[in-house]
Amino acid sequence: MSALTPKQEAFCVAYIESGNATDAYRKAGYSSGMSDKTAAEAASRLLRNSKVVARLAEVREMATAEAAMTIADHLNDLKSLRDAAKKEGKYSAAVAAEVARGRVSGFYVERVAGSDGGPLIVEIVRHGANPATQ
Repeated sequence: MSALTPKQEAFCVAYIESGNATDAYRKAGYSSGMSDKTAAEAASRLLRNSKVVARLAEVREMATAEAAMTIADHLNDLKSLRDAAKKEGKYSAAVAAEVARGRVSGFYVERVAGSDGGPLIVEIVRHGANPATQ
């Protein structure tokens, strides 16, 4: 498969950043003098280009790997804080760090009530658990 043109590469980068194909198309320098409708149609065609599709998948995969490494680093940092607090006998700080690790991992989810104008209540529930049994 041949390489992308500079504009196609610029489109991919802008599309990953914004998620908006028409904006990415314009930022890549394609749409000089085009109407919004024409630019949107052209951007849609570009999103179906096999080279562009492959490049977007590659960039997303790299971004996902970077995000996963960042989360792993964050979890390790929280674990170190938990262990240090525990070692010093600061159990409430150790528990807070462990709960933070659970939130980052998706084990705990914050649920907010009060959208009807009533009091705002934030609950922490274990992900996937039945709230009625907690």
